[in-house]
Amino acid sequence: MKYRKALIRPPGANYVKCLSCHPMRGTVDLKKAREQHAVYKAILADLGLEVIVLPQDDFHPDSCFVEDCAVVHGPKALITRMGAPSRRGEEDAVEAKLEDYLSTRRAEAPATVEGGDVVHLPDRLISGLSQRTNAEGIRLMGEWLAVKVDAIEDEEMMHLKSHVTYLGEGTLIATEKYSNHPALRGMDVIVVPKGEEYAADTLAIDDTVLMPAGRRESQRLVESAGFKVIPVDVSEFEKCDGALTCLSILF
Repeated sequence: MKYRKALIRPPGANYVKCLSCHPMRGTVDLKKAREQHAVYKAILADLGLEVIVLPQDDFHPDSCFVEDCAVVHGPKALITRMGAPSRRGEEDAVEAKLEDYLSTRRAEAPATVEGGDVVHLPDRLISGLSQRTNAEGIRLMGEWLAVKVDAIEDEEMMHLKSHVTYLGEGTLIATEKYSNHPALRGMDVIVVPKGEEYAADTLAIDDTVLMPAGRRESQRLVESAGFKVIPVDVSEFEKCDGALTCLSILF
């Protein structure tokens, strides 16, 4: 899939208060997070994307994870209603900017949907039916975006993209838990090794795949499948249960 733009937002002043179950959450370093975000921005620009930067949001700690605020498909964007109530309001600035480029619609109660649950394939979407996205959110997403949406249901899952992402060329990368799910049938699936599950959240731009640094075996598997890999240090986002895809909306 060809992307031309990336919408991002740097971590705000309250980022260290992010929602997270990560054991290292108490060691989040805001200065380092901002430095890592700046590197991420530079990589996106180097890959040819026009990078659109929203002002930081100092009220919502998780606001740098802009992906959760919208699901974009073709000329439309569904502005989400977060499953985590404390995050509602992050989407306002995202909606205001995306309206400059796309037709938008807001998800309304009882729907909940977050972009981190949605894997984009050339002909369809796969969405987690999860802690953050419900059945009404999936139904509304398919209706507004006029696209088929397959679901992977797991009430213990926060976001599907923590477990499955699309690399391109009919290839997915996934954790073992979801690698044989029927929604993935007909695709080539790279299964990340045990202990490197975080590497399943990748960001593919054309034939280049951004992967979290330090997961060397997973990187080797992706490179062996024919993709160029750029390892990226996102340690301060991992501590906040975030990853590479969370930090941008591509369109």
